[in-house]
Amino acid sequence: MPRYLGQVGEGRRERPGPGRAYEAAQRSLAGSARPSILVSALALFFSLLSSSLLSAMRLPPCVLLLLGLAEALREAGASGLLELSLGKFRNVLLNQTNPVEAVIRNIASNVTVVIFQVHAQQNSVVISFDKNPSANSSGTGVDKGLISILRPQQSVCTWYLRSLDANQVLSTAISIPYMEKDPIPGGCNLEFDLEVDPNIYLDYTLVDIHIKFAPANLGYARGANPPACDSGTGQNSRWRLRYDVYQYFLPENNLSEMVLMSHIRKMSEVQSIKANGVKMLTLTTDDKTNVYFSSLPGQGVIYNVIVWDPLWNTSAAYIPVHTYACSFVDLVDNCSSLSKLSTKIFFTVLAVLGLFTCFFGHRFWKTDLFFMGFIITGFFSFVFITRVTGLGYDVRLILTAVAGIIGGLLLVASWWRFGSVLLCMLLIGLVLGFLFSSVVFFTPLGDYRVFRDDVVFWVTFSSIALMIPVLFVGCPRILNLLACGIIGSYSVVLAIACYIYTSLAYITLDLLRRILNDYFSRAYTNVPFQTNDFIILAVWIMLALSGVTVQLRRERSEVSFPPHPYLIWKREKERRSTNILDPSHHIRPLRERIHSKLLQIKEVFQKEQPAGERTPLLL
Repeated sequence: MPRYLGQVGEGRRERPGPGRAYEAAQRSLAGSARPSILVSALALFFSLLSSSLLSAMRLPPCVLLLLGLAEALREAGASGLLELSLGKFRNVLLNQTNPVEAVIRNIASNVTVVIFQVHAQQNSVVISFDKNPSANSSGTGVDKGLISILRPQQSVCTWYLRSLDANQVLSTAISIPYMEKDPIPGGCNLEFDLEVDPNIYLDYTLVDIHIKFAPANLGYARGANPPACDSGTGQNSRWRLRYDVYQYFLPENNLSEMVLMSHIRKMSEVQSIKANGVKMLTLTTDDKTNVYFSSLPGQGVIYNVIVWDPLWNTSAAYIPVHTYACSFVDLVDNCSSLSKLSTKIFFTVLAVLGLFTCFFGHRFWKTDLFFMGFIITGFFSFVFITRVTGLGYDVRLILTAVAGIIGGLLLVASWWRFGSVLLCMLLIGLVLGFLFSSVVFFTPLGDYRVFRDDVVFWVTFSSIALMIPVLFVGCPRILNLLACGIIGSYSVVLAIACYIYTSLAYITLDLLRRILNDYFSRAYTNVPFQTNDFIILAVWIMLALSGVTVQLRRERSEVSFPPHPYLIWKREKERRSTNILDPSHHIRPLRERIHSKLLQIKEVFQKEQPAGERTPLLL
């Protein structure tokens, strides 16, 4: 979105802040580590109530959150014991002092591996095999899991859960079984602490998101030795495995904890991942097990990886991981405030000028030139300042605005002096071509592997951008009308993006990121397209069509472009100097000139009077 123009933020883990309903529930539970009998009874009541109400009506998020807490209290119980069933999600309320013991009983003999995972939105949790966790037997994070390799005759598995935060933490847990022919996620781990690590590790900046995971191993029976990870590269080794990386977007403008809990369930098991997620790419064992995506601050997204064994046609899923690419606790630029004040002011003013250009740009030709010159000079100035200097974002934005104003005035001055329609339309056509080319690479075409190469990308991008002014070289007025309508209306979209999340802002923002960051070419730039985006896209199309249509109807009987200003000024100067009796020799007062300009603007909004007699007939 526009607030992140060129900001290359340092990687930060997010700690989203809980909602008001959640805080109220925490305060009510903070008095004791274990819920009382009354609280347990209330929890059971609310849990039973939720099962009947949720199917009959849609409840507000705060009510859903309280119902989730009640369910967590009931299922954790006063004893700190959490009884689980394979493949079933359970909500659990964790604290720092008393770990919760999660137990699965009566595991079938054909199950060889159980992956246990727990997810929270904002606070890290600790999951371990023992009450006293160690580095090689536990994991810490908001999305963590452990894998249990079952011994012969083993039918019970136990894990321990607790939070790192002093407050209560709502989380959801699930255990997923796999058979002996299923691949084992993270079975050939050589990088992380756990011997077998099914977790996906995620880091983010304001520019990109980086996920990495340990390679998988082939499945094997209970009591057998695991296949060697480096025994060879043939079809009987782990090198035959394939990794499918999936992406899933949460609802836009929704930071609810319960929404995350409900949607992360869709990305935990193999079949639900394939049904709900979007497959971004497939990795072989020859590829590095790390992937980059473009960052979408404020937009929730879940990632997961499915490892597939083509010989047995079996699959297994890693632990899903989520991020909002922003912090919930920062006072400025947090997930709830979509942009800085300076960004809002900049793009709001630009949108006002763009909206005027959309409907009146061709009539007020110099304003049109100033708008296009502002965009060209401002864009290249921002890139240059960001690349060369280490100034803060607000300072860069101010300098960009100043440079844009100077560039707009220079373009107007060049038109006044030289009067070259061809030069002006070449620049305006390049701006429109730039936007058109950005739209092309905003589609799934932009994620093709061939465009990872910067040379291929920029040659293709430039060719598409140059195609627009070349196609319209014979009809410059049509080109200007299209540029006024499309570019002017898109500035309104950018202004809307400062207040409401929309993926349409990334049409140009992803291109700016690629210019400013040397390694952004490796990132996949898929974005969500949900209800807000369809509405704003409709607004953009409506404004563009309306602007072009209105200007076509108004300017159909006018000359294509105004005459050369310098020649007119020179001719008038010579005429006044040779004919002193000419009234135009004397400059009118400023007040009269301003009044004349206002009358010209007023005439734009007046309907054309019918021809014929306009005075009443004499009696």
